[in-house]
Amino acid sequence: MSYDARLRVWRGDADGGALQDYRVEVHDGEVVLDVVHRLQATQAPDLAVRWNCKAGKCGSCSAEVNGRPRLLCMTQMAGFEPDEPVTITPLRTFPVIRDLVTDVSFNYAKAREIPSFAPPPDLAPGEYRMAQVDVERSQEFRKCIECFLCQDVCHVLRDHEENKAAYAGPRFLMRVAELEMHPLDVADRVDAVQDEHGLGRCNITKCCTEVCPEGIRITDNALIPMKERVADRRYDPLVWLGRTISRRRD
Repeated sequence: MSYDARLRVWRGDADGGALQDYRVEVHDGEVVLDVVHRLQATQAPDLAVRWNCKAGKCGSCSAEVNGRPRLLCMTQMAGFEPDEPVTITPLRTFPVIRDLVTDVSFNYAKAREIPSFAPPPDLAPGEYRMAQVDVERSQEFRKCIECFLCQDVCHVLRDHEENKAAYAGPRFLMRVAELEMHPLDVADRVDAVQDEHGLGRCNITKCCTEVCPEGIRITDNALIPMKERVADRRYDPLVWLGRTISRRRD
């Protein structure tokens, strides 16, 4: 079975653009990326779209479909009614390069700001030993494919350009949490996640978790535990008293 889908695709560049309407043939079992490729092949050979694996593992084909951040290769056309317009737009949080391709270099800049894994100084490479039970908590975060859908949907970045300088976004706050929970990482990251990476700006709406194609519970398992660690250190009166006494003894 096939039908002609109603596609509305954003066309333009950094100077501006608009939605353009197309009719594109769709076959059973196809995803949005298949239809975009057919649009390129039949009507719009100059349409820019980023993609690579077409298997939901590279994160390249991130865009917004009917206003929701999605991977084009994992969004089934069967999820839309045949007569329903399917609107495809670039990620709203990042600058447009052309058509559906955005400049996501912000994310790589934020990644470079996260201090790397810091193993115990008395362990040489090859001497690291960890039990599975010790890594299970942070192992979930390693599933991230860096599609940056969580970054795109986070309203702290999406609606407030001025926050970008001081806020790493959910993907990289999760990276800090992964390292903080790593059984062999000895760096103290609690103060930095609040003061340097902007954890306090997150108000745990869980929108990042909702769009994650890997099903990572970013808010519940990474961001909230890090907020609890910050609160324990800075606002728990017993912890504050203990640190104060320790400083006075020093």
